[in-house]
Amino acid sequence: MDYSDLGVTPVVSAQANSTPLGSCTLSDGVIAAMANAARHQVNVDQFWDSAGRFLAKATGADAACPATGAAAGVAISVAACIVGTDLLGVQRLPDAGGRRNEVVLQKGHSISYGGAPIGQMIALGGGWAVEVGGVNETLAGHVAGAITPRTAALVYVTSTTHAVHRKGVGLDEMVAMGRERGVPVIVDAAGEEDLRGWAASGADLVIYSGPKVMGAPTSGFICGKADLIAACRAQYNGIARPMKVGKENLLGLLQAVEEFTSGSAEERAEAQRTRMTRLAERLQRIPGLPVRVLQDESGRGIFRVLMDIDGHPSGWSAERLVKELVGSTPSIYLRDFKMHLGQLEVDPRALTAEGEETVALRLEQLLGS
Repeated sequence: MDYSDLGVTPVVSAQANSTPLGSCTLSDGVIAAMANAARHQVNVDQFWDSAGRFLAKATGADAACPATGAAAGVAISVAACIVGTDLLGVQRLPDAGGRRNEVVLQKGHSISYGGAPIGQMIALGGGWAVEVGGVNETLAGHVAGAITPRTAALVYVTSTTHAVHRKGVGLDEMVAMGRERGVPVIVDAAGEEDLRGWAASGADLVIYSGPKVMGAPTSGFICGKADLIAACRAQYNGIARPMKVGKENLLGLLQAVEEFTSGSAEERAEAQRTRMTRLAERLQRIPGLPVRVLQDESGRGIFRVLMDIDGHPSGWSAERLVKELVGSTPSIYLRDFKMHLGQLEVDPRALTAEGEETVALRLEQLLGS
């Protein structure tokens, strides 16, 4: 069976590893690992213990625990901070039963996971989200003033795409405040490439997404202090039960992490830059189309092709071109974060060589006519 048997239009994603578009494209090695897992049964507890040790070694953390993704990781981490390993408390969640359960986060970090707000993930873990400061400015005093005897955790979201960090409170300050008050700090590092830096930041729990950067199937993991990771594992007797990772996805995650850590960030960045430079040179042959390669605004090693669509001699606007590409077969999604400026981007992270060729040919057909 494939998508066409169900009447589903296949997608070529030049938006990066987007959850609504099925996340990342898996490597042959990851697919093979998942197929191997599918052919054999396993003692799940033993497998999870081994997976935790593998992920802890990869991150330099004390311990690690699998999860289905970053959103699940937040719910599980909050639950761990509230009830620990107490079985009765675990199985009563999301009712915190009078325990301290306030979770402080900066208003600019109140993101959503594809439409599901982080506050709801906190609530699933028994927490009550306390947003402080403003979207455009949060001061250390806002966070410090919100920490009370009812505070169970502080949450910090690293995303430079979705969270606001300008005039915000840095992680170092959050960790210092948590240490001073005896409050654990949870970091959502879903799309971060640095598996060791965030784990070494002093945060108590750090959450990663498998597909966002590492090329894994639907999965993720939490790493951090051993006692809190033990509490995260305990949540699988409660609210984390519907968030469990199957053996196929878990082995796929471990294979993806192994492949990811076998290369350096510099090598990955240079490969992207070289690839996008070649694509830009090809698209520059379309008459009247300004094209250039830009690095991600955050300074991360991500390189994209930026195209100025509005004003093109063909008469296409960025908005109209997006609708045309999405409505084609296969459906093509460009990165549209700058569509309001008349600009569209090609992000290579989810693109296979075949997909890149499909994108280039369709742009040549539409803009070159």
